[in-house]
Amino acid sequence: MIYRLLLICLLSGLFFPAHAQTRRAQPIEVDRIIAVVNNEAITAFELRSRLATVERQLRGQNVQLPPSDVLERQLLERMITDRVQLQFARETGLRISDIELDAAIRRIAEGNRLSLQDFRATLEKDGIAWPKFREEIREEIILSRLRDREVESRIVISDGEIDNYLANPDQGGSAENIEVQTAHIVLRVPEQASPDQLMRIGARAQAALDQIRRGESFAKVAASYSDAPDGLSGGAMGARPLDRLPALYADAIKTLKPGETSDILRSPAGFHIVKLVDRQGGGAKPVVALKQTRARHILIKVNELVSEAEARRKLVALKERLDNGADFAELARLHSNDLSAAKGGDLGWLYQGDTVPDFEKGMDRLKINQISEPIQSPFGFHLIQVLERRTEDATAERQRLSARQVLRERKSDEAYQDWVRQMRDRAYVEYRSEDR
Repeated sequence: MIYRLLLICLLSGLFFPAHAQTRRAQPIEVDRIIAVVNNEAITAFELRSRLATVERQLRGQNVQLPPSDVLERQLLERMITDRVQLQFARETGLRISDIELDAAIRRIAEGNRLSLQDFRATLEKDGIAWPKFREEIREEIILSRLRDREVESRIVISDGEIDNYLANPDQGGSAENIEVQTAHIVLRVPEQASPDQLMRIGARAQAALDQIRRGESFAKVAASYSDAPDGLSGGAMGARPLDRLPALYADAIKTLKPGETSDILRSPAGFHIVKLVDRQGGGAKPVVALKQTRARHILIKVNELVSEAEARRKLVALKERLDNGADFAELARLHSNDLSAAKGGDLGWLYQGDTVPDFEKGMDRLKINQISEPIQSPFGFHLIQVLERRTEDATAERQRLSARQVLRERKSDEAYQDWVRQMRDRAYVEYRSEDR
């Protein structure tokens, strides 16, 4: 009986003061939806988690943080854009296997001069959960491959453009050998923007430029305003040859001194501001020397009879045999689904651009005689081994190929921005946060 009375008292609140009962009645927000992207939700917890990561990265780069509400708004827009692309990748069958993900993370750890175990311990010490880190890296790889697949294939380089590039010093064919380090801000404009939208976005671009002119850090302004994927890391584009920048940027940078910022630039994708961080080089452009790689591979194609999982499984088993001393050429003759199988998988000497991007990137990462993990390409899954590397002076034909690659890289950023804008405009986005 006593226990029953105690239970009644506890449930009725007789042992708690009135103000305590009031506090207990207050609802506690655990999580909420702040945006819906097509048929998926982005929650406040996801945004807060991502915000903590971005703030940590910006502090690590000594970038002054924008106001929290500004950074949060920018980050939400980035998450929406990424989510749209990831949905499209999933719908079109683009996947990254655990084997490929493990190999990528291993390379990141090696780049930080850490073993995989030490790298994981360092991340967890910094409060970064390992499963969350793995999925973020997986998403980054998917977005990179999606760009290669959807954007690079849309870039068209005409013979006339190549002729003009090689003949015109101002285009880079025989110009000064200049490398520039740049940063940029992009304010994306919707494809069918109204005059009012253009005016509002243009006013935001002018506000960003005014802050920079008043002495505000370019990186901080980029984190506050830029819609580009690198905006949240300060807009840094890194160092690259001047002739490989988008033409809009290259033309603006030619008149700038290191540390100076351009006026507002306009392209079909939106409004741009570019800063010249540093400039190096100059003088006569050297004779073009092209890198060649001699490689061999084992290809397992994916089709109605062989799934992706089965193709990977076969190559993992073959890789284990190779690591234990099996002969690469012999296994290629027995197992490779490629015409090169008759030659032991030998592909001969390959120039840059001779193979698809996924294959070339995997090949370029290898040391001499090293055998890759299974690498996916549009043709299937490969084991790749690099046998030799060399450079040679370019023939006229190879100079044209090199020019085509430069022009492709120059157009790549513009094409990517345009494609992302189209994807974002077609998506259904509903904001659920109270201030929207």
